[in-house]
Amino acid sequence: MSVDFTIIGGGIVGISTALHLAERFPGASILVLEKEPALAVHQTGHNSGVIHAGVYYQPGSLKARFCREGLAATMAFCRRHDLPYDKCGKLIVATDDAELARMEALHQRAQANDLTIERLDAAELRRREPRIVGKGALFVADTGIVDYTAVTRAMADALQASGGTIQLNTAVRDIWEEPDAVLVDTDGGLIRTRHLIVCAGLMADRLAEMCGLGADFRIVPFRGEYYRLPAEKDDIVRHLIYPVPDPALPFLGVHLTRMIGGYVTVGPNAVLATRREGYRKGDIDFRDMAEMLTYRGFWNVLRRNLRSGLSEMGNSLIKRRYLALCRKYCPELTEEDLLPHPAGVRAQAVLPDGTLVHDFLIKNTARTIHVCNAPSPAATSAIPIGRHIVDSAVERFGLQGGPYAAQPLPQAAGGRV
Repeated sequence: MSVDFTIIGGGIVGISTALHLAERFPGASILVLEKEPALAVHQTGHNSGVIHAGVYYQPGSLKARFCREGLAATMAFCRRHDLPYDKCGKLIVATDDAELARMEALHQRAQANDLTIERLDAAELRRREPRIVGKGALFVADTGIVDYTAVTRAMADALQASGGTIQLNTAVRDIWEEPDAVLVDTDGGLIRTRHLIVCAGLMADRLAEMCGLGADFRIVPFRGEYYRLPAEKDDIVRHLIYPVPDPALPFLGVHLTRMIGGYVTVGPNAVLATRREGYRKGDIDFRDMAEMLTYRGFWNVLRRNLRSGLSEMGNSLIKRRYLALCRKYCPELTEEDLLPHPAGVRAQAVLPDGTLVHDFLIKNTARTIHVCNAPSPAATSAIPIGRHIVDSAVERFGLQGGPYAAQPLPQAAGGRV
């Protein structure tokens, strides 16, 4: 098979990128490869469904920029395609004096990100959320909820309607880059493509390594465990309820999330996963473990975050400890309220010195683009990320927008086909 553009990865970022390519280059042959039997199986299908506003992110970062753009773009996409979403707003709740001080710093960061934030005292918090307690809160009106799997499928339908192809059950075994094409060896045959874009999430570093990239980072997986509240507590909150994040910890903390299906989840925590696609506590992959344990960046992360890591592990193993995190702001919850719910796994890029890469990380070769780190809010930001990747492809590959006048791909060199 010979095509103009190949995208590896059928999550929301990969499908968004493919759709932007189809819009920018009418007539180009576009192929999406996904190793699973369906789209959005991993990070896209295992997240909290929140349409983020961009409160937490470093001003000027890609995360801050794309999140703001993605919020509006995601809601607009849902309206065009009749997909349900709810702009329910979010409350970031401070439960003690230390959190009140951190809340003020968070307020300043939100303002630096050009967000409209309302400060609430304890009485106003209780008026808006009678079952939530705290000394104060930040109200973020521009936050919503959606089903990102449904969004991905709608994007895929639009892609296929414009002539793009999605090939499921197709795993990539190797990639070779030549001066005039890229060869992608899959378990369904060899594909020769003019340009390659990789949006592989949990496998990003392995595919980058095939193209001579990836030596300066490694994906370390963190499992986020959730609970679901019983049906009689579907109305426990009107908004999303978040704690004030601790800057000493790399993740946002356990929160109450209204889901688009009408129920409420509690979570996530953040524990080290022993398998990249391991959604259950007992899931282990020895290759994943070996790669992690032999990477010095992993040990540097462990050393820097040992106390918080042990605390998160304790919260995972002892349900009442997990519950205590929720009861700080929602004291009526009991252990019996915490019902099983599927976990997610976050693909976290880590540098050799143990630094967690917080911003989006994109790397290039002559004919390939790799999304190496796209953690939350990647789902919210998927539409502007896809646009940015295509803009980068236009610049990087010297392409022109408009109808794509494809030339025949040259014959393979060296007998590789």
